[in-house]
Amino acid sequence: MYLYHYGIKELPFTLTPNTSYFFGLPSHKEAIQVLLTALSTGEGFIKVTGEVGTGKTLICRKLLNELPDYFVAAYIPNPYLTPVELRRAVANELNVVLTDHADQQEFTQRIQQRLIQIHQENKGVVLIIDEAQALPVESIEALRLITNLETESRKLLQVVLFGQPELNEKLALPELRQLRQRVTFSYSLQLMDVDQVYQYVKHRMNVAGYRGEELFNRKCCKLLFKASKGTPRIVNVLCHKSLMLAYGEGSQKITPAQVKLSIKDTEAANQASNALLVSSISVAMVMMAFSLAYFAWLRFAL
Repeated sequence: MYLYHYGIKELPFTLTPNTSYFFGLPSHKEAIQVLLTALSTGEGFIKVTGEVGTGKTLICRKLLNELPDYFVAAYIPNPYLTPVELRRAVANELNVVLTDHADQQEFTQRIQQRLIQIHQENKGVVLIIDEAQALPVESIEALRLITNLETESRKLLQVVLFGQPELNEKLALPELRQLRQRVTFSYSLQLMDVDQVYQYVKHRMNVAGYRGEELFNRKCCKLLFKASKGTPRIVNVLCHKSLMLAYGEGSQKITPAQVKLSIKDTEAANQASNALLVSSISVAMVMMAFSLAYFAWLRFAL
């Protein structure tokens, strides 16, 4: 790849959430602070929503890393589960063994015993669910019943829901009004502005080990912002393609022209009216860059 060309140790713009690249955007830092404050006060349900690609999963993992030691965490990343599957997933995360044909009553008894045990150790339990908008309605109701377990002073189980805006629509359903009333803290993630895009790109290059002259200048970042609307995931895609193009051309700096080609080759970065008009020239350029990059890497490896 282009690591050797730019003198970096790893790819700086992968789509896999990596907490070592956490930039600390104001919106992200506020979300973490809200979560930690709400959990410390014993709130039952906490909700964080944001559009696709705004960093929800990254914040989720950051929260898992920063939870105080007096919390026991249960994490469910893929919640498209039936009520039975959800109960078993929660039990598994808390090291609770259920029989093969465990019903609601057995689950409730065993989970309650485990939660009380953890409470007696002066610890709390937090269940963190990513992509919560995928939870079926009946599973959300099952989740509410799980959280009925409590002492006189606090909940035995706290729940943090991370989801797309569709989660708000689902919780607005009349049959989920009881759970909606239990959501005491909510936070909505915001997109980056143009200066934050510039700082974000620079930060990720530095974390990857880049120590040369500025690769993405402010003009390039202004183009990135305009195309991405400040969405981190789209910025990552565009930066990766721009680096590949520059590498294929043997350039040590990213030019606005290369950013524009990357934008044209990325459907998510185009307006709806232009989404299908991807430039054939830009596609050819990207493919050529990938080919050149591959053969350069192969020659270096041999």
